[in-house]
Amino acid sequence: MKILVVDDDRVLADVITFTLHKEGYEVIKAFDGVMALERWQEDNPDLVILDVNMPRMGGFDVCRRIRSQSDTPIMLLTVRGDEEDILGGFELGADDYIVKPFSPRQLVARVKAILRRSGAKPQQLEITAGDLTLFPGKREVIKSPDLEPISLTHLENQLLEYLITNAGQVLTVEMIIDQVWGPAGGDRDMLRQLIHRLRTKIESDPSDPVFIHTVPGLGYGLLNR
Repeated sequence: MKILVVDDDRVLADVITFTLHKEGYEVIKAFDGVMALERWQEDNPDLVILDVNMPRMGGFDVCRRIRSQSDTPIMLLTVRGDEEDILGGFELGADDYIVKPFSPRQLVARVKAILRRSGAKPQQLEITAGDLTLFPGKREVIKSPDLEPISLTHLENQLLEYLITNAGQVLTVEMIIDQVWGPAGGDRDMLRQLIHRLRTKIESDPSDPVFIHTVPGLGYGLLNR
């Protein structure tokens, strides 16, 4: 599982990262609120551990932004421990609140409890359709017979996972947008650009694709070849 750790105290962020790595979690780090939102959108973590006091954008604002778009579990991390701040964090949609200083055992126990309550499950290790094998957790795809992994962005990974899972079927533009961005997210132009970027990575000739085909007036589909 993947955890985003957000704290402008880089030493503490490294300590938290080390603790979570020992428990088998993949960790992404960010050091201010703006970077936190960027990494959350790119990496789609299973949990966000979020410091309240940060430069550029505070933790409460980051929590509010994330919660307006997603139910990603959020643990707020702060040196403040008064009841008003704790209640304010929960009202914004935080799932837990831990006050510095804390022990590594306490942090790990709370992380496990949040993930257990949220029902987060590890991603499928690999998905194959014809000559394409996608590793969703790594955001990599391999195209046979070339076995060199191709790195994908979060959105490219989301799109290709949906196409491979439904290989041989035509998916409407609306269905793909809803799956990749959510109902309040992308649009047709954004999808066209994303399709183009993905074709550039996996097609030998993006102008004459053999994997992702376009069905005019309807949508796109992945040929199972």
